[in-house]
Amino acid sequence: MSAAAVSLGSSKPSLRLAGIGIGAAILLTLPLWSPSNYVTSVATLAIFFAVASTGLNVVYGYAGLLSFAQVGFWGLGAYVSALLVTDLGFSPWTAVICAGLVCVAAAIIGGLAALRVSRDAFVVVTLSFSLLLQLLARSWTSLTRGAMGIPGLAPPQVRFSGFVLLDGNSAGDFYWIALGSGALVIAATYWLLRSRIGRAFIAVNLDEHLARSQGISVFMHQLSAFALSALIGGLAGGLYVFKLGIVDPGIFDIYYTQMMLIIVIVGGAGHFWCVLLMSIVFTALPEFLRLAPELRMILFGIVLIITIQFMPQGLGGLIAERRSRMLRRTE
Repeated sequence: MSAAAVSLGSSKPSLRLAGIGIGAAILLTLPLWSPSNYVTSVATLAIFFAVASTGLNVVYGYAGLLSFAQVGFWGLGAYVSALLVTDLGFSPWTAVICAGLVCVAAAIIGGLAALRVSRDAFVVVTLSFSLLLQLLARSWTSLTRGAMGIPGLAPPQVRFSGFVLLDGNSAGDFYWIALGSGALVIAATYWLLRSRIGRAFIAVNLDEHLARSQGISVFMHQLSAFALSALIGGLAGGLYVFKLGIVDPGIFDIYYTQMMLIIVIVGGAGHFWCVLLMSIVFTALPEFLRLAPELRMILFGIVLIITIQFMPQGLGGLIAERRSRMLRRTE
């Protein structure tokens, strides 16, 4: 290896740390220099999409199971959280945690049956699950209030020794609440995916028969990935509903499904940080271009076609391929 290559390699960690520090500073201080509450609200939405897309990336990018149930868990978490607060008097934070646990239970119960079919059939089952939840939200009016929804959801607060540190009624404070909560979920997910469990997910994705021969339980790891994605989606939806202030059947809209899928596909399934980056891009771009919902879908379709044509493995796959080429040249 050449001296230049060694110098380049030694400079990469410092550049990476500098980039992480600058990015963290921008995220932490955004409400302080944001030109308007609108920009802060868009950034908050990007955080929620980043968390929800991370859940989809776990089950699809790492475990290899294309799931349309993520929007179902997102909506289920929103409804559970809203109902616990309005009907049972739970605090928002307790309701969010319970929403995630309910989604895990739903994923385990549904996954025990859905994972016994082929991967193609699994896609259909998960799509049916989301559509069924949307139908229940519209039709079970005694519980969900139907199309009228559940309004008047007060945002959460962060208190310490009786003092309110962050009040969710403020756009900036809710951004920090979402950022802190999202960072915890994303950091925990990243740690888990870097552990033996995450490596087992990848092994199952690459070759089920080989993974089984090494003593890895394919079914249990697929079920675990599905449950983990449900937990993440339920937590994201359970907190997001307090940003909206109301929950109705629109929470299951196909727009959310398309957003999560395009974020993971363009970012690169199985590439953790690139998926997070695309969450910011695809949340901010349509908003700043002031596109109508119909035009957003056209834009997403064009981007998806270009990605499949020129980056079939997504941005993360393209970066990994170029990095491997550079390493081969320097050897």
